[in-house]
Amino acid sequence: MKARNLANVFYEWDGDVLVLNILGTPSAKRDAIGKPKGNQLKVSVTAAPVAGKATDHMVRFLAKEFGISVKDIEVVYGRESIHKQLRFKNLSQLPTGIEPPQKNLF
Repeated sequence: MKARNLANVFYEWDGDVLVLNILGTPSAKRDAIGKPKGNQLKVSVTAAPVAGKATDHMVRFLAKEFGISVKDIEVVYGRESIHKQLRFKNLSQLPTGIEPPQKNLF
């Protein structure tokens, strides 16, 4: 999947797929979704940043928060970086601050 440029916001919709830019914080005291910082959403996880394990932990945490399966989240880039882009499909719930996609009325 091609990485998308989200210049002014931390998320956008690609049809019914949520594309989310994340600023990750590994080795945190608790797993948490924070506030946006620029064009990224801060997400903290307790896992250490070893060979992508913090990203794997983050995906499991976010799957639970969004009410979806781990297989419904794609890491577009940033598996071993704090700067990530994830794609979420089959969403059943959204965290505060993310609005559902606008449906085309025409």
